[in-house]
Amino acid sequence: MDIQAIVSLDRTECAVQCNSKKRILEIIADIAAKQNENIDQATILNSLMARERMGSTGIGNGIALPHGRLPGLEKVIAIVVTSTPAIDFDALDEKPVDIFFALLVPEEQTEGHLQTLATVAGKLSDKETIKAIRRATTSDDILSALS
Repeated sequence: MDIQAIVSLDRTECAVQCNSKKRILEIIADIAAKQNENIDQATILNSLMARERMGSTGIGNGIALPHGRLPGLEKVIAIVVTSTPAIDFDALDEKPVDIFFALLVPEEQTEGHLQTLATVAGKLSDKETIKAIRRATTSDDILSALS
């Protein structure tokens, strides 16, 4: 799976001002809803929040992979947001998070969902990629870092 196939400029935001886990998930849901007329913001937010209740998607090193399954979604989409400042996200290493790579997947895609998460986690384990994302000042910079 190619990350470029699920990331786009219109679903990427840089240096979002935010100070809570719920607010960053609302921002992610807003961005996703604007790009998909079939699914509303509340449905997206509920899916992301339900997953967070099962356990934080903060994987450590200032990175979170919020994700959810959505009925009516036709293909996997990603929303990439950086925040300023980093926020408490109940991450595994208890450090604040400033890089959010959210995945929304069709409800019926279970195996594909896990493969996509593994691919994204692998890409985000690359230190140079993370440094480039943190240096980004525009959405274009974030996309370049991920390519």
